[in-house]
Amino acid sequence: MQEASSVRRGRPPGSKTADPVLAGAFGAAVRAARTRRGVAQEALAHLAKIERSHAGKIERGEHMPTLAAVLKIARALGMSGAELLAEAEAFLPVDYPSPG
Repeated sequence: MQEASSVRRGRPPGSKTADPVLAGAFGAAVRAARTRRGVAQEALAHLAKIERSHAGKIERGEHMPTLAAVLKIARALGMSGAELLAEAEAFLPVDYPSPG
């Protein structure tokens, strides 16, 4: 019989996102890009083919979207995924740990 692993994969119980700071920065970038373009949240959700409630949770930093959703949102905003992620990076706190 195999021994059970003590390492738990995935998110901690009850958490909605892996990193709330990153989720908040991405959400702020989406909201800023959307409002600059004068697009309603419901219209963005429709263009990106995601649920409006999911779009709201992303903007509030409650959900971290998948890569597919990031790219759909970026396209719906008329920008590349790289541009949207660069904007999200600008919303990170200055003391946020850098990669590597």
